[in-house]
Amino acid sequence: MKRLVVGLGNPGKKYANSKHNVGFIALDKFAEIKKIKFKPSVKFNSEIAEFNDAVLVKPKTYMNNSGYSVFKVADYYNIDIDNIFVIYDDVALPFAKLRLRYKGGSGGHNGIKSILSHLNSENFNRLRVGIDKSDNKEMKDHVLSDFSKAESKILDDVMITITSIIDDFVSGLRFEEIMNKYNGTNDKEAI
Repeated sequence: MKRLVVGLGNPGKKYANSKHNVGFIALDKFAEIKKIKFKPSVKFNSEIAEFNDAVLVKPKTYMNNSGYSVFKVADYYNIDIDNIFVIYDDVALPFAKLRLRYKGGSGGHNGIKSILSHLNSENFNRLRVGIDKSDNKEMKDHVLSDFSKAESKILDDVMITITSIIDDFVSGLRFEEIMNKYNGTNDKEAI
C-alpha cells in the first residue's frame, strides 16, 4: 500500500529558508539522511522522490495551489486519502513545537485550504510545525521571513524528530501509533 508524504513550501531560492517552507526543509532533511534525490516532475508540477513504498512530494505550485499537485500524485499512484501525510508550518503553535493529527480544518493555512478543496476531504494526516506568530510583523511577512541563526539551530534538532516521524509513516506504522509516540514529546519549554 503506497503512502504519500507531502512537504509544503514555496519554490525558489528566495523562500528556501523561510518559515513557510518548513515542509520542504523537512523532506530535504529526510532525503539527505536516506540518500535519496528529488527529481523535477512536470506531470505533477512538483519535485518527487520515491523511498520504499512511499512517494515524497514538494509541490512547485506555490503554497496556495498545493492541493493541485497533491491530488494529481495521489490519483496517479492510487493512494488512499488516509495514507497521505502533510507537513507544514503553523503560526498557532510555539516555535519548534510539533503536533500530529489526522483530519481537521485548515486553521487559516492556505496550503491546507488548497489540499482540502482538491481532495474534497479533511481526512488526511498532518504534522504541524510551530513557527509562532510575530507581534511586530504582518502575518504574510512573518511566514515568508527566514529563520534566524538561533532558530535554525533549534530547527536542526527538531528535524531529527521529524525525520523519525516520516520514517515511521513510510514504514507503515498506523498514524494513531505515530501520534501516541510523538505528540507531547517536544513540549519542554525553551530555555
